[in-house]
Amino acid sequence: MLPWRVSRWAMQLSLQVACPPGALVAGKSGAGARSPSMLVPWPPSLRGSSSLPTGAPEVALTAERYPVQRLPFSEVTEEDLAAFEHMLPGRVITDPEVLAAVNVDWLRSVRGCSRVLLRPRTTEEVSRILRHCHQRNLAVSPQGGNTGMVGGSVPVFDEIILSTALMNRILSFHDVSGTLVCQAGCVLEQLGRHVEERGFIMPLDLGAKGSCHIGGNVATNAGGLRFLRYGSLRGTVLGLEVVLADGSVLSGLSSLRKDNTGYDLKQLFIGSEGTLGVVTAVSIACVPRPQAVNVAFLGLMPGHAGCPGFQEVLQTFRFCKAQLGEILSAFEFLDAECMQLVGRHLGLSCPVRGSPFYVLVETAGSSVAHDSEKLTAFLEQALSSGLLTDGTVATEQRRVQALWALRERITEALSRDGYVYKYDLSLPLEQLYHLVPDLRARLGPRARHVVGYGHLGDGNLHLNVTAEAYSAELCAALEPYVYEWTAARRGSVSAEHGLGFRKKDVIGYSKPPAALELMRQLKGLLDPKGILNPYKTLPTRA
Repeated sequence: MLPWRVSRWAMQLSLQVACPPGALVAGKSGAGARSPSMLVPWPPSLRGSSSLPTGAPEVALTAERYPVQRLPFSEVTEEDLAAFEHMLPGRVITDPEVLAAVNVDWLRSVRGCSRVLLRPRTTEEVSRILRHCHQRNLAVSPQGGNTGMVGGSVPVFDEIILSTALMNRILSFHDVSGTLVCQAGCVLEQLGRHVEERGFIMPLDLGAKGSCHIGGNVATNAGGLRFLRYGSLRGTVLGLEVVLADGSVLSGLSSLRKDNTGYDLKQLFIGSEGTLGVVTAVSIACVPRPQAVNVAFLGLMPGHAGCPGFQEVLQTFRFCKAQLGEILSAFEFLDAECMQLVGRHLGLSCPVRGSPFYVLVETAGSSVAHDSEKLTAFLEQALSSGLLTDGTVATEQRRVQALWALRERITEALSRDGYVYKYDLSLPLEQLYHLVPDLRARLGPRARHVVGYGHLGDGNLHLNVTAEAYSAELCAALEPYVYEWTAARRGSVSAEHGLGFRKKDVIGYSKPPAALELMRQLKGLLDPKGILNPYKTLPTRA
């Protein structure tokens, strides 16, 4: 433990992280920062290196790895290809090399065998595509940035891939209300730059912001790093334009904050994962850009033997909310094993050492002096109360990003550690981490690492288990145990990642049969032939 004087927090408003040049921010940012051996870099805005070596083994076909049967959809014919080419001249892709990439998720856990990739530019083109597919009974897999965690954005069999990548126009921005209207294929990071130049920020921030599309964010109801401050997309999305399965267009790009006329239909499509309609445009409320942003990366004092240090994490969060109040914008936690993996696989150096847990606290407000004073007072009191061992604070943007990289790049570090079993859970705060030591004892040497990190302010645990390779025995030890453990504590088996293909059959641990039946009725009403993203979100009927 490093002894700190009271004045240290006020003086050390900078980051001192020892790392190789370029280790924290490398390569190009944005959607173009793709590496040859991985489909979607993670997070693209923070790195330019691959998380898998060139020549990684081919991913097994989903239809071979999982017990799933193809539904009686039609197969694409030469006549269909000719019809699509007439609709989208030069944008009907059948090149096997291109298709090989879009058939696999970035985690390399699922792989379809689609033979057609369609790249529309407008809502009208999407409407024509779906009208044709509905008439022909052709299944469609909508795809945005393909950064999802649950296999929801790639085909299971030979579904047509409908990419929104070319639907990337910003349609309007109102600099008084902060309302942004854009097409669904706009990359989140590029939208962020656009509104920041006009004094606003996006209410959503993700590690995958350099590749993920706003339409995909909406379709999965993505949570992310600003949820604590600005809430979910269910509150910030003002309107949507959606193409239904039969090609009809539901145009609801409202910019109104208040509209209490009838059912709020946009909520049906937020979080529906492309199973009810294809989002083609979004109206979203942005928030004024903070004038002062501070990030503190802190080491927590070891605690009692049962769950060392996590009680201190909870106490720090409680104290943080009370002291920082309205300027608190993020409170993230990670355990020591996460930090070790980030150092081992990515070469990043932790500015604080020897703690069982680390927390990242971000404040965002309108006054540099006011916010710095509040943060300094909080840190001094937390240190003197015995909650913290050490820490560092950053205010300059590059160093703020470097501290955030320690949290955002955990997923990348895990992907380099071997096969990863991922769980995205909502749990009561007091029990948020207890599953991690439980699983370490349960799995023993069968697992390389069992780690926990996530959004403490949202009650969201990212539980990850790594192993040398996929093992049916290890999977059986994890599932359904993890889901039963979560359900027994009235948690959710998917906090923010959605269900996609890989988690669809566990929805019953979080939703009652009556809710599932109503969901099926809605699916049948909006997509009677079931052509939109089949095999996803809803469980397979017995």
